[in-house]
This record gives sequence, structure tokens and C-alpha cells, in this order.
Amino acid sequence: MISRWGTARKAVSNAVAGPAVTYGLIAICCAIFVISPVSGLNPAYGLGDRLLVAQAGYFERWGVIPAELMGNSLAALLTPLTALFVHGSWLHLLGNMLFLFVFGAMAEERMGQLHFVLFYIGAGYLALLVYAAVNADSEQTLVGASGAISAVLGAFLFLFPKARVTSLFPFLFFLPLRFPAWAVLIFWFVLQWLAARGADSGPGVAYLAHLVGFGVGFVYAWGRFGRGTRVNASSATEGESQP
Repeated sequence: MISRWGTARKAVSNAVAGPAVTYGLIAICCAIFVISPVSGLNPAYGLGDRLLVAQAGYFERWGVIPAELMGNSLAALLTPLTALFVHGSWLHLLGNMLFLFVFGAMAEERMGQLHFVLFYIGAGYLALLVYAAVNADSEQTLVGASGAISAVLGAFLFLFPKARVTSLFPFLFFLPLRFPAWAVLIFWFVLQWLAARGADSGPGVAYLAHLVGFGVGFVYAWGRFGRGTRVNASSATEGESQP
């Protein structure tokens, strides 16, 4: 009886807590964005040209500058970490947080909270580092959690290949359609690959960081959890994504 009560109480506690790391990462990213000069909501940064100068300085301070990271700057070694919590616009923030919300909760539940946060930060750091190494001469700043979130997508693909998600596709008039997660994520990966191949040389949208993060996440989940830990479709929850 005591054992059953303890099990039930633990189940209720886990349900109430939910994916605390995923929600925490979303809250931190949103809070940092709102108080930053990029949101336009903080009056301390002023308006017009003053605001633009503040935004440029903000990105240079906290974002990844490949030439500095690949150079002799020790301070730059921290920028792939800080850049994971900096976003360039409202659209950039909301898109990343949507994907993290949809796919992060189940990945966190499978990995465990501490494991998940270390995986998220480590994979995100590596994705930005590889991007900087490929664009070592660039002085254009790179920010965003896309590399880390791409790693979550890669891990999700391995762990929950039969889960189903509801997706909105612009070329289908934004009709909400349900697809297996593997189809949505592979489609997303192909889009990133094609965009990376078609991009001009030098930085722009960090498609390479997306691809690296996705690959790191998938390989890590395969190596860490193995084939026997995949979850059947019946135990996976639905979400909404906009690939």
C-alpha cells in the first residue's frame, strides 16, 4: 500500500512539474529577449539610431563572431554558449521556441532533466563552433538557439520515429495536417540541406549549424540510448510545428 502511494505521488509530482528544463529554457530565452535592445520594449535603449547602435553592440558582445572565435580571443570561447540565448528578432525567437516547445518536452522526459540540459548546451555549442570553423574569416555575428534545437530534433527523430505531429505548410494554404514525426523532420532536414547548398559563400542564415546540430543530436541519441529505447507511436503526444 505504501509502495503504491509513493508511486502515485511520484507520478502526480512528475505531471505537475512537467518538462521543467524545456519550459525553463523557453522562459530564459524569452526574458533575455524582452529586456534586450532587440525587442524594442526596453526604453533604456532609446529609439532610432541610438537603438540600432545598442542592438549592434549587443550582438557583438554576446554573439559568435567566427574570426574572433577561431583567433586568439579567450573571451570568444564563451560566445557559443551565450549566443544560444540571444535572438535576432521576434520571428526568430518565436520560431525557435515553438520547435523547442513541441519537440523538447518528450526528449527531456526520455533523457532526464540534467542529461537533457547538458545535451542541449553541448550540442548547441558544437554546432556553432563548427559553423565558425567553416567561416573562420567572417566577422558577421551569429546568434540563436537553432543549433541546439536542431540537435533536439535529431534526437527526437531517433527516439520517437512513430510519433505524430500536426504541421502547417505554407504551400498547402496553412492547412493543419498530421504527419509522422520522421516525415516532418526529414523534410525539415532536406530543406536545410538544400538551403545550405544554395546559400552564397559566407554567413547568412546558419543552415550549416542546423545540419550539424541535427546530425549531432541523432547520432548522440543512437549512441547513448540504442535501438531498444525507441517509443511507440501510441505513447507519443501530438504537437504543432511550422517547419
